[in-house]
Amino acid sequence: MSDITATLGAAPRAASSEGRRMFAFLCMVFGMFMAILDIQIVSASLAEIQAGLAASSDEISWVQTSYLIAEVVMIPLSGFLSRALSTRWLFAASAVGFTVMSFMCATATSIDQMILYRALQGFLGGGMIPTVFAAAYSVFPREKQGVVAPLIGLVATLAPTIGPTIGGYLTDLFSWHWLFLVNIIPGIFVVITTVTLVDFDEPDLALLDRFDWWGLLFMAGFLGSLEFVLEEGPTNDWFEDEWILIFAVLGAVSAVAFFARVFMAREPVVNLRAFANRNFAVGSAFSFVVGIGLYGLTYLYPLYLARVRGYSALMIGETMFVSGLAMFLCAPIAGRLMGKVDPRAMIAFGFAAFAVGTWQVTGLTKDWDFWELLVPQILRGVGIMMAMIPINNISLGTLPPDQLKNASGLFNLMRNLGGAVGLALINTVLNDRWDLHLARLHENVQWANAAAVERLDSMTRALSALGSDAGTAALKRMAGQVRIQAEVMAFSDVFLVLTVLFVVLFFAAPLLRRPTHKVEGGH
Repeated sequence: MSDITATLGAAPRAASSEGRRMFAFLCMVFGMFMAILDIQIVSASLAEIQAGLAASSDEISWVQTSYLIAEVVMIPLSGFLSRALSTRWLFAASAVGFTVMSFMCATATSIDQMILYRALQGFLGGGMIPTVFAAAYSVFPREKQGVVAPLIGLVATLAPTIGPTIGGYLTDLFSWHWLFLVNIIPGIFVVITTVTLVDFDEPDLALLDRFDWWGLLFMAGFLGSLEFVLEEGPTNDWFEDEWILIFAVLGAVSAVAFFARVFMAREPVVNLRAFANRNFAVGSAFSFVVGIGLYGLTYLYPLYLARVRGYSALMIGETMFVSGLAMFLCAPIAGRLMGKVDPRAMIAFGFAAFAVGTWQVTGLTKDWDFWELLVPQILRGVGIMMAMIPINNISLGTLPPDQLKNASGLFNLMRNLGGAVGLALINTVLNDRWDLHLARLHENVQWANAAAVERLDSMTRALSALGSDAGTAALKRMAGQVRIQAEVMAFSDVFLVLTVLFVVLFFAAPLLRRPTHKVEGGH
């Protein structure tokens, strides 16, 4: 009888422990959401921050660049720190640092202060992202992965997508300071719940005695320089700019030293063994390209809506919300399908949906707005979720537990680097094709072209109220229309490049091996 009573008592305790662990994990996911969201929530309101801090157009871009450079260094470093400090204390320290720096950003009175605080915010907050991914696949049993995997996949893709929406609303309703103040109360909540509830593993402080400082220095030089070159290159003529050339050389030298150090150090700051696993290597490559699509289109759509349509930050956010809604609705469907469908088929379907969505936008005109962009945005949201969740699972869900923390940092780094490369690619193609289309249109819109002269005469008559200035005003208006048309054609070219990229990925999906056990699994 006592054995039966003990058994009955153990069941509620196990259920209570499991519920506590799930709640603790959800609080960590919320912290990760804040860290990822903070990149794009600011991007929608850079003009307001620039005005508030009296910054130049060259300086304001560093509000984003400093955050991204610092974050990209912390993400791979988090694997080592998580093993040394434990999931609890690394995540709590990251959340504390992110929250404090959010407050400092809101109080910044100069662009120099803002850049410093944003760099610290990105570095400290970057530890939260891979820590959540590692916990998802090491803590929960296989039968829970159908819930956990879609959750982290949704947050990782939804946060940057809805960032412009939230940023637009906060800036429009209050001020740009609230882009940072909004993090404080949730940040305190995440810190308290992490310290009191998270007990997934134990620290191994002995690792700190063998910390590879040289490896950290080389990694920071490599990744920081790479991020800088990719961020600044498209707008500064790449290697024609002295600073970009200097950082490119620094990055190349640091890369050689870093990879040499990885294989020489007793306890390297980043362990690359996970890339020996074929699924992790291919999945990381897929994650890199998903980063191009995720961050690239989160940048490209608002750019079109602002430059061509003249939308405000709030209007852009309302238009972009469609993708976020599609992701939110698709996540549970993708989670249910993981245990029933070959994950490679899901990935191929996701890439195909993304390619169809970008192909539709190759017919872009200057009159496209919410309704014309509705279906492409839905396809983008569905495509990313259907691809990202099985990619996460195949890449991380089949690795040995002792490799997960390092591998999670590398996997998330690949997605962020994909975003950086994607933005550089998009800006370069956009600028080059804009110049090309503008030159070709100028060849046609000239005095020898009867249609162009007739159009100019018509516009001059329409502006006859201006008197002798009517001809000049009509000429300026026509020149503006030509520039807009050339820019729209350049946008179409960028969408065509993205379409080709995702068609190639569609055919590459079979390179992944189907795991021998169901992919909804963990360990």
